[in-house]
Amino acid sequence: MKLQTVDIGKTASAASLIFEAVRKAIIEGDLNEGEALRQDELARMFNTSRIPVREALTMLEQQGLVKIERYKGAIVAGLSLDETNEIFDFRALVEPEVIRSAVPQMTQSQLRKARGYIDKFARADDPMAYGDLNRKFHATLYQASKMTYHMNAINNSIDRIDRYVRAQLVQLGGMERANQEHRKILEACEKGDANLAAQLTADHIIGAKTALNAHFQNAAS
Repeated sequence: MKLQTVDIGKTASAASLIFEAVRKAIIEGDLNEGEALRQDELARMFNTSRIPVREALTMLEQQGLVKIERYKGAIVAGLSLDETNEIFDFRALVEPEVIRSAVPQMTQSQLRKARGYIDKFARADDPMAYGDLNRKFHATLYQASKMTYHMNAINNSIDRIDRYVRAQLVQLGGMERANQEHRKILEACEKGDANLAAQLTADHIIGAKTALNAHFQNAAS
Protein backbone atom coordinates (compact mmCIF):
# COMPACT_ATOMS: atom_id res chain seq x y z
CA MET A 1 0.00 0.00 0.00
CA LYS A 2 1.51 3.35 -1.05
CA LEU A 3 0.99 5.96 1.68
CA GLN A 4 2.96 8.72 3.36
CA THR A 5 2.95 7.66 7.00
CA VAL A 6 4.00 9.10 10.35
CA ASP A 7 4.33 7.60 13.80
CA ILE A 8 1.10 8.65 15.51
CA GLY A 9 0.98 6.11 18.30
CA LYS A 10 0.77 8.83 20.93
CA THR A 11 -1.21 11.36 18.92
CA ALA A 12 -4.70 12.30 20.07
CA SER A 13 -5.87 13.08 16.52
CA ALA A 14 -4.72 9.75 15.07
CA ALA A 15 -8.00 9.16 13.22
CA SER A 16 -7.81 12.57 11.54
CA LEU A 17 -4.22 12.04 10.45
CA ILE A 18 -5.01 8.61 9.00
CA PHE A 19 -8.07 10.07 7.30
CA GLU A 20 -6.00 12.82 5.65
CA ALA A 21 -3.23 10.44 4.55
CA VAL A 22 -5.62 7.91 2.98
CA ARG A 23 -7.77 10.67 1.45
CA LYS A 24 -4.68 12.21 -0.19
CA ALA A 25 -3.54 8.84 -1.53
CA ILE A 26 -6.97 8.15 -3.03
CA ILE A 27 -7.31 11.59 -4.62
CA GLU A 28 -3.80 11.48 -6.09
CA GLY A 29 -4.27 7.97 -7.45
CA ASP A 30 -1.73 6.22 -5.21
CA LEU A 31 -4.57 3.95 -4.08
CA ASN A 32 -6.57 2.45 -6.91
CA GLU A 33 -10.29 1.86 -7.21
CA GLY A 34 -11.19 -1.42 -5.51
CA GLU A 35 -7.93 -1.63 -3.54
CA ALA A 36 -8.36 -3.13 -0.07
CA LEU A 37 -7.69 -0.98 2.98
CA ARG A 38 -6.85 -3.51 5.69
CA GLN A 39 -7.22 -2.24 9.22
CA ASP A 40 -4.33 -4.28 10.62
CA GLU A 41 -1.97 -3.08 7.91
CA LEU A 42 -2.96 0.55 8.36
CA ALA A 43 -2.61 0.29 12.14
CA ARG A 44 0.87 -1.15 11.72
CA MET A 45 1.90 1.49 9.17
CA PHE A 46 0.80 4.33 11.44
CA ASN A 47 1.93 2.64 14.66
CA THR A 48 -1.48 2.86 16.28
CA SER A 49 -4.40 0.66 17.26
CA ARG A 50 -7.30 -0.35 15.00
CA ILE A 51 -9.70 2.06 16.76
CA PRO A 52 -8.52 5.28 15.04
CA VAL A 53 -8.18 3.32 11.79
CA ARG A 54 -11.87 2.34 11.97
CA GLU A 55 -12.80 5.95 12.74
CA ALA A 56 -10.80 7.19 9.75
CA LEU A 57 -12.36 4.63 7.42
CA THR A 58 -15.83 5.62 8.61
CA MET A 59 -15.09 9.28 7.83
CA LEU A 60 -13.80 8.29 4.39
CA GLU A 61 -16.94 6.24 3.79
CA GLN A 62 -19.08 9.26 4.70
CA GLN A 63 -17.28 11.26 1.99
CA GLY A 64 -17.80 8.50 -0.55
CA LEU A 65 -14.09 7.77 -0.97
CA VAL A 66 -14.23 4.36 0.71
CA LYS A 67 -16.81 1.61 0.58
CA ILE A 68 -17.12 -0.83 3.49
CA GLU A 69 -18.47 -4.18 2.33
CA ARG A 70 -19.61 -7.07 4.46
CA TYR A 71 -17.02 -9.87 4.62
CA LYS A 72 -14.61 -7.81 2.48
CA GLY A 73 -13.91 -4.82 4.68
CA ALA A 74 -12.98 -1.39 3.34
CA ILE A 75 -12.03 -0.80 -0.29
CA VAL A 76 -11.36 2.33 -2.34
CA ALA A 77 -14.69 3.35 -3.85
CA GLY A 78 -15.17 3.81 -7.57
CA LEU A 79 -17.58 6.00 -9.50
CA SER A 80 -20.12 5.13 -12.14
CA LEU A 81 -20.63 7.39 -15.12
CA ASP A 82 -24.02 8.43 -13.73
CA GLU A 83 -22.47 9.41 -10.38
CA THR A 84 -19.72 11.35 -12.12
CA ASN A 85 -22.21 13.26 -14.23
CA GLU A 86 -24.33 14.04 -11.17
CA ILE A 87 -21.33 15.50 -9.35
CA PHE A 88 -20.33 17.63 -12.32
CA ASP A 89 -23.91 18.85 -12.75
CA PHE A 90 -24.02 19.77 -9.06
CA ARG A 91 -20.76 21.69 -9.39
CA ALA A 92 -22.03 23.48 -12.51
CA LEU A 93 -24.99 24.73 -10.47
CA VAL A 94 -23.15 25.74 -7.28
CA GLU A 95 -19.73 27.02 -8.33
CA PRO A 96 -20.97 29.69 -10.77
CA GLU A 97 -23.14 31.16 -8.01
CA VAL A 98 -20.22 31.13 -5.57
CA ILE A 99 -17.92 32.98 -7.96
CA ARG A 100 -20.73 35.38 -8.87
CA SER A 101 -20.96 36.30 -5.19
CA ALA A 102 -17.18 36.38 -4.82
CA VAL A 103 -16.27 38.75 -7.67
CA PRO A 104 -17.47 42.00 -6.04
CA GLN A 105 -15.52 41.11 -2.89
CA MET A 106 -12.23 40.02 -4.46
CA THR A 107 -9.11 41.88 -3.41
CA GLN A 108 -6.10 42.62 -5.57
CA SER A 109 -4.11 40.28 -3.35
CA GLN A 110 -6.48 37.39 -4.07
CA LEU A 111 -6.41 38.10 -7.79
CA ARG A 112 -2.59 38.16 -7.82
CA LYS A 113 -2.53 34.89 -5.88
CA ALA A 114 -4.91 33.28 -8.39
CA ARG A 115 -2.77 34.50 -11.31
CA GLY A 116 0.27 33.01 -9.59
CA TYR A 117 -1.42 29.60 -9.57
CA ILE A 118 -2.22 29.95 -13.28
CA ASP A 119 1.42 30.71 -14.06
CA LYS A 120 2.60 27.75 -11.98
CA PHE A 121 0.01 25.52 -13.71
CA ALA A 122 1.39 26.54 -17.12
CA ARG A 123 4.98 25.79 -16.06
CA ALA A 124 4.35 22.60 -14.08
CA ASP A 125 6.04 19.43 -15.31
CA ASP A 126 4.86 17.16 -12.48
CA PRO A 127 1.51 15.58 -13.44
CA MET A 128 0.43 15.41 -9.80
CA ALA A 129 0.91 19.18 -9.46
CA TYR A 130 -1.78 19.89 -12.06
CA GLY A 131 -4.63 18.77 -9.82
CA ASP A 132 -3.33 20.66 -6.78
CA LEU A 133 -2.85 23.91 -8.68
CA ASN A 134 -6.23 23.55 -10.38
CA ARG A 135 -7.95 23.28 -7.00
CA LYS A 136 -5.94 26.11 -5.44
CA PHE A 137 -6.78 28.45 -8.33
CA HIS A 138 -10.53 27.95 -8.01
CA ALA A 139 -10.48 27.95 -4.19
CA THR A 140 -8.61 31.27 -4.12
CA LEU A 141 -11.33 32.93 -6.18
CA TYR A 142 -14.21 31.27 -4.32
CA GLN A 143 -12.88 32.22 -0.87
CA ALA A 144 -13.84 35.84 -1.45
CA SER A 145 -17.51 34.79 -1.36
CA LYS A 146 -17.22 33.79 2.33
CA MET A 147 -19.81 31.07 1.57
CA THR A 148 -18.30 28.46 3.89
CA TYR A 149 -21.07 25.87 3.59
CA HIS A 150 -20.98 26.03 -0.20
CA MET A 151 -17.18 25.75 -0.18
CA ASN A 152 -17.31 22.62 1.97
CA ALA A 153 -19.86 21.06 -0.37
CA ILE A 154 -17.71 21.93 -3.38
CA ASN A 155 -14.59 20.46 -1.76
CA ASN A 156 -16.38 17.23 -0.90
CA SER A 157 -17.67 16.96 -4.46
CA ILE A 158 -14.23 17.55 -5.94
CA ASP A 159 -12.72 14.95 -3.58
CA ARG A 160 -15.03 12.33 -5.12
CA ILE A 161 -13.90 13.00 -8.69
CA ASP A 162 -10.45 14.52 -8.24
CA ARG A 163 -8.48 11.42 -9.21
CA TYR A 164 -10.49 11.19 -12.44
CA VAL A 165 -10.03 14.90 -13.19
CA ARG A 166 -6.27 14.56 -12.67
CA ALA A 167 -6.20 11.63 -15.07
CA GLN A 168 -8.20 13.61 -17.61
CA LEU A 169 -5.83 16.59 -17.33
CA VAL A 170 -2.78 14.40 -17.92
CA GLN A 171 -3.94 11.54 -20.15
CA LEU A 172 -6.33 13.49 -22.38
CA GLY A 173 -4.12 16.57 -22.75
CA GLY A 174 -6.54 18.79 -20.89
CA MET A 175 -3.89 21.07 -19.35
CA GLU A 176 -3.77 23.60 -22.20
CA ARG A 177 -7.56 23.87 -22.42
CA ALA A 178 -7.84 24.23 -18.64
CA ASN A 179 -5.09 26.88 -18.61
CA GLN A 180 -6.84 28.96 -21.26
CA GLU A 181 -10.18 28.70 -19.49
CA HIS A 182 -8.61 29.64 -16.15
CA ARG A 183 -7.13 32.79 -17.70
CA LYS A 184 -10.51 33.82 -19.13
CA ILE A 185 -12.21 33.28 -15.76
CA LEU A 186 -9.55 35.34 -13.99
CA GLU A 187 -9.78 38.13 -16.57
CA ALA A 188 -13.54 38.36 -15.98
CA CYS A 189 -12.88 38.56 -12.23
CA GLU A 190 -10.26 41.28 -12.72
CA LYS A 191 -12.77 43.28 -14.77
CA GLY A 192 -15.39 42.84 -12.05
CA ASP A 193 -17.77 41.05 -14.44
CA ALA A 194 -19.45 38.62 -12.06
CA ASN A 195 -21.95 37.28 -14.60
CA LEU A 196 -19.25 36.51 -17.16
CA ALA A 197 -17.10 34.83 -14.51
CA ALA A 198 -20.08 32.69 -13.52
CA GLN A 199 -20.83 31.70 -17.13
CA LEU A 200 -17.20 30.87 -17.87
CA THR A 201 -17.00 28.78 -14.69
CA ALA A 202 -20.10 26.81 -15.70
CA ASP A 203 -18.68 26.25 -19.19
CA HIS A 204 -15.35 25.18 -17.68
CA ILE A 205 -17.03 22.53 -15.50
CA ILE A 206 -19.30 21.22 -18.25
CA GLY A 207 -16.31 21.03 -20.61
CA ALA A 208 -14.43 18.89 -18.10
CA LYS A 209 -17.52 16.71 -17.70
CA THR A 210 -17.74 16.17 -21.46
CA ALA A 211 -14.06 15.24 -21.70
CA LEU A 212 -14.31 12.82 -18.79
CA ASN A 213 -17.44 11.22 -20.27
CA ALA A 214 -15.49 10.57 -23.47
CA HIS A 215 -12.68 9.08 -21.40
CA PHE A 216 -15.09 6.72 -19.58
CA GLN A 217 -16.79 5.67 -22.82
CA ASN A 218 -13.49 5.01 -24.63
CA ALA A 219 -12.26 2.92 -21.70
CA ALA A 220 -15.47 0.87 -21.76
CA SER A 221 -15.35 0.21 -25.51
